Amino acid sequence: MKVVEVRRLPSPIALNFGALRASSKRPGVVTALPDVMYVRPEVVVDAHKVASYAKVCGFCPAHGVSMLFPHLEAFPLAMMLFGSADFPWPAMGIVHLANQAKQHHRLHIGDVLRIEVQTGQLYKHDKGQVFTLHARALRAGVLVWESTWTLLRTGIRQPVGQPYVSAIQDDAPVARQADFYADAGIGRRYGRVSGDINPIHLSSFTAKFLGFNRAIAHGMWTKARALATLMPREAVNEAEIAVEFKTPLFLPARASLWANRTDRGAVFEVRNAKGDKPHLKGRATY
Repeated sequence: MKVVEVRRLPSPIALNFGALRASSKRPGVVTALPDVMYVRPEVVVDAHKVASYAKVCGFCPAHGVSMLFPHLEAFPLAMMLFGSADFPWPAMGIVHLANQAKQHHRLHIGDVLRIEVQTGQLYKHDKGQVFTLHARALRAGVLVWESTWTLLRTGIRQPVGQPYVSAIQDDAPVARQADFYADAGIGRRYGRVSGDINPIHLSSFTAKFLGFNRAIAHGMWTKARALATLMPREAVNEAEIAVEFKTPLFLPARASLWANRTDRGAVFEVRNAKGDKPHLKGRATY
């Protein structure tokens, strides 16, 4: 395995331009991703960044460090991978299909984490090539958090691997739990906190360059906004949340949260304001 250690991150602008510069890649049939891991060996859980993330996503102080917070520290490593010679396809055209995260131990302000992002498997999809990335956070050598990102590179005509199959098959009845408003600026605010400044999220003007009439909310913001409502009003030691992204949430928009809740978790959906179209479907346990 090739290991790339990152002691100092490029700026978010440099990361995104790096990924865009790789847009000329034109590989043949890719039968496997190269075995590569990007590592940030010492990442301190910063109080200001945690608070900023909580504010933009709707978490309350009692939640402590959100179980999705490590995604922010892993995201730059994925962007570095996309912009590298190791990654076979252009970054433009990658769609986030699903995301699963599992917290094994509670996170705390001041924790020093080792953040890893590693290439995963390929799966066949009728719209292109699905691939996975695996992210991990370790504290003093102990795994405290892990995540699998399932992504689709559209336009690949000869995808390989086993067919991609939805992992969320629960058809439990759900009831409307809450409504929330995603204003036109939420993509910019989440982008400042997360470093994900993809133009499709920032404004209608920038989104039009990529073929969208309006900006789209970050899928990971929508996931976090739902989790902030569903989780107990206190920090939890162990939790797992898996979602599949269904349709874009165009900004500005009103959305509705539907769920079937128990004292240990929920099956849930984020739908449009009418409640007849899903933006994401998910399952949470804690």
